[in-house]
Amino acid sequence: MVGGGDLRIVLSPGTILLRSNDIKHRIKSAGAKLIIADVSSVDNVDQATKHLEDCPQKIFVGDKSDTSPGWAHFESLMDEAPAKFETIKSKSSDPMTLFFTSGTTGAPKMALHTHGSYGYGHSITARYMLNIDHNGMMWNMSDTGWAKAAWTSLFAPWIRGACIFIHNSDKFDPERTLQILDKYPLTNFCAPPTVYRHLVKQPLHRYNLSKNLLCIGAGEPVNPELLKEWHDGTGLNLYEGYGQTETTFLCGTYPCVEIRPGSMGKAAPGIDLEIVDNDGSVLPRNTEGVIGVRVKPVRPMGLFSHYVDDDNRNKAVFKGDFYLTGDRGKMDGDDYIWFIGRDDDVMLSSGYRIGPFEVESALIEHPAVLESAVVSSPDEVRGEVVKAFVILTEPYSNHDKEKLREELQNHVKSVTAPYKYPRKIEFVDQLPKTVSGKIRRVELRNREWGRNGTEVSEKD
Repeated sequence: MVGGGDLRIVLSPGTILLRSNDIKHRIKSAGAKLIIADVSSVDNVDQATKHLEDCPQKIFVGDKSDTSPGWAHFESLMDEAPAKFETIKSKSSDPMTLFFTSGTTGAPKMALHTHGSYGYGHSITARYMLNIDHNGMMWNMSDTGWAKAAWTSLFAPWIRGACIFIHNSDKFDPERTLQILDKYPLTNFCAPPTVYRHLVKQPLHRYNLSKNLLCIGAGEPVNPELLKEWHDGTGLNLYEGYGQTETTFLCGTYPCVEIRPGSMGKAAPGIDLEIVDNDGSVLPRNTEGVIGVRVKPVRPMGLFSHYVDDDNRNKAVFKGDFYLTGDRGKMDGDDYIWFIGRDDDVMLSSGYRIGPFEVESALIEHPAVLESAVVSSPDEVRGEVVKAFVILTEPYSNHDKEKLREELQNHVKSVTAPYKYPRKIEFVDQLPKTVSGKIRRVELRNREWGRNGTEVSEKD
């Protein structure tokens, strides 16, 4: 927005994996006035903005000769800009960053962070999750479109004066990753546990990783087997950091505290965590419930302000004295927290947070799909993956199922961010539903994870 001659920017990062439908939704939801992108996203942005009445301005970052019609060139604009630039005096309550986070029953929602809370809140991330100082060199394996990049590629290392290490690549390569860890004087390495699961399958004895390298897993649970395999192969401990797009660092394991395999550690200093019920009442120790962050009488630094244009969701997550994370767990008598799973249907796969609605919406666009339900399914490498239960339309009922699976997977990749595609697809005759006709994803999820659930009949 422009007001009083000042440029007042609210930043909303997006991964280059977003497709035109994703981008269009974000533009319309956030009321975006400006888009900055490189060559990897230009076509998707143009497709997303083709029929918008209020089309955002577009700035291209890259070689000037590659600039498409309708796009301004970033470096050219910088050359023309006045030498003097005065930063506005923002208030602590002013909006700063808008992150989109996946939902269970609708499109991604907007979580708003303010100037006075978010950046400073990552001082806890820097000091206790990363344990980094001005002598450190941080390598965080995260796309800059995610809040995780804001955590460990921007705010936390910069607060401590540390160096940020960046390696550009088109895709993850476990062998190359280990070569980099061997070659450069890195002090801190943070990646999703899925990355470590790939790394431990390599001949780790061939690499000389520094004994001072602090290794952190974040974005999904770290299982006890992985802790052992990583330590056996490298001699290094694997620590865990837990938080959300809506928060900064909430809970983790630390070099100064005993690691209990299977637990994600203890609350971060300055953060008061409890296990609560859905109304925000504290539950006894060793009782399963929702992981809650105490927000009264003192609201912790780093917690998001609210979900934009979503009063119902705001009321659902702020209950009593707590913000309800939507993650379920238990707390033992020694204050260790044990993660159990999501309280809703959101999936955590390879560090990505995926809502079932987004995948189901993509699937239903294909003429073969009459109805679908998407849930998480266990996976040895990724922890959990997206699985779709699909009822076929009559014309496709006799099609080759293997070819149809591949076709549907490619279809989802083409209409939404590729990381959301269902790695598993099961064709069924019916889906479990409530009396009112709503799909009971919980029954399908329970079946996948070996809990008590309702069976569905298969077609093939």
